[in-house]
Amino acid sequence: MESSHEGPDERWMASYLDMITVMMCMFIVMFAMSNVDQEKFEQLRASLATGFGSEISESRDVSEGVVVPPELVEEEGEGFVATPTGPTPAEQEYSSLDALRAQLEGALDAQGLGDAATFTIDDRGLTIGLISAETFFATNSTDLSDRARAVLDATGAILAADSHLISVEGHADHRPAVAPFADNWELSTARANGVLGYLVDARAVARERISSVGYGSSRPLAEGSSAEALAQNRRVDIVVLSDADAQVRGELAGLAAADAAG
Repeated sequence: MESSHEGPDERWMASYLDMITVMMCMFIVMFAMSNVDQEKFEQLRASLATGFGSEISESRDVSEGVVVPPELVEEEGEGFVATPTGPTPAEQEYSSLDALRAQLEGALDAQGLGDAATFTIDDRGLTIGLISAETFFATNSTDLSDRARAVLDATGAILAADSHLISVEGHADHRPAVAPFADNWELSTARANGVLGYLVDARAVARERISSVGYGSSRPLAEGSSAEALAQNRRVDIVVLSDADAQVRGELAGLAAADAAG
C-alpha cells in the first residue's frame, strides 16, 4: 500500500517576496532623497515616472530670474532674458519722497503760501527750501516772522507724522554778520535752531528725529551780489533725509530729473 506525503503550501512566498521587494524600493528611495544629490534624484525620478507610465516634466531653476514661457523664447530668440516687472527700490524711494512733497506743497498752497518754499529730491532726500531768510527772519535776527510760523504750521503736522530723520540747515549770504553775532556761522546756526525749536515745541516733531546745523556762507546757491543771489543764499533748508542705502539714493536725482522732464 503506497502512502503519499504532501509538503506545505508555498504560495505564500510569492506575496512575501513582493512585500520585501516593495520595502527595499522604499528604503532605496528614502536613502537617495536623504543625500540630496540632484543628478541621482533626477535619475530616480525619471525611472519611477517611466515605471508608472507618467510623462517626465522638465524642471526649471527659477532662483536666477523669471521663468520665460517657451513661446516667448521662440518669438524673441534664444538670447532673450526676461526682467522682473514692478518698481525698482530707487523708484519706490523716489515715489515715497515725491508723495511727501505733494502733501507739503498742497498744504502750503491751501494757505496761500505756495511761493514760500521750493522742493528738491536728490541723493540726500527731500529738501524744502525756505526762500529768502529775510521772509522768515528780521534782519540780523533769529526771531521767526508771522509768515515763517504760517509756513511751519502748514508743513509741521505732515513732517511730524512722517518717520524720516530731518536736518534743519541754516545758510547765509557772503556779507559779514553784525552784532550780536560773531560771524555768519553763528547767525545761520541760530536761525536753523529757531526753525528746529518751533517744529519740536509747536508742531510736535519728535526730538530724536531732528537736528540742526549752520553752514554760514560756505554753500551758496548763486554767485554774485545781486539782490536775487543774496536772497537765494540767505535761506533755511529743511531736509527730509532718505533712509535708503547709498546705491538707491544715488539714483534719486536722475529719477527726479526724468520726472521733471516728463
